[in-house]
Amino acid sequence: MPSIFQRLFAQSDPKDAMRTLYNAIVAEGRQPHWYVEGQVPDSIDGRFDMIVAILAQALMRLEGLGAAQESVWLTELFVDDMDGQLRQEGIGDVVVGKHIGRMVSALGGRLAAYRAALAGEEDLAGALTRNLYRGQTPPADALAHVESHLRARWVRLGGLSRDALMAGDLG
Repeated sequence: MPSIFQRLFAQSDPKDAMRTLYNAIVAEGRQPHWYVEGQVPDSIDGRFDMIVAILAQALMRLEGLGAAQESVWLTELFVDDMDGQLRQEGIGDVVVGKHIGRMVSALGGRLAAYRAALAGEEDLAGALTRNLYRGQTPPADALAHVESHLRARWVRLGGLSRDALMAGDLG
């Protein structure tokens, strides 16, 4: 077991093990088809919502694999990234924490909604309308596009090992 001094002065961050997966999640969330065919709003909020939808699936898969620590590290990378994005947008230190708190709360709420929907306990289309489209009713074909792609990813994620997921494979 490493001493406290070894942990305090360690050169590597254990979250780095999840960076490849996090980068894959962000890259997938930026794919044009979500915003063109899926008509998710191509805005800061829309991109946040899309990344969170994919992140939620990855977190649920990690949970299913019993990878609780990896799930924590992945969430911490998300928080670090959002903090950096807010600061880049000019949000000051005084209010960054409040914004991060709202973002983490949004992640938690969406994680619960998508978990229930993908387990068949709730309607995925309803969860997507609330969370990706912010309550605005999207065209049926756009919603079907997003729903079908997220459902297909969820099925593919179910067959992935912990190592494949951590290597950035999103199915």
